[in-house]
Amino acid sequence: MVTFDQFKAMALALPQTHEEPTWEEVTLRLGKKIFAMGRPESPSVCVKASKEDQAELLAAAPEVYSTAPYVGRHGWVLVDLERVDRDELHDLVTDAWRSVAPKKLLRDFDAE
Repeated sequence: MVTFDQFKAMALALPQTHEEPTWEEVTLRLGKKIFAMGRPESPSVCVKASKEDQAELLAAAPEVYSTAPYVGRHGWVLVDLERVDRDELHDLVTDAWRSVAPKKLLRDFDAE
């Protein structure tokens, strides 16, 4: 089990990430680009993914992952915080951040 605060801390630990309340949710952003979001009172969070990764996650663990409302058609995944593995969620959040990060920032991040 992962708490919302742990999820948010994973995202905020990534370079240049900040949180911004939007649409009654906490959005986690790199610049203006959202890569993850959720509500503290909700048992799930939403993470940006490619359509291919979304399909793999849903097929591998449908009890943990589902298509996110509204943005699911773009690959976003709804993650059940009570069932997700902490390390797997960390990887998903990092991959979501990587998908919106500029190339120079990725080079610097990978060099660390």
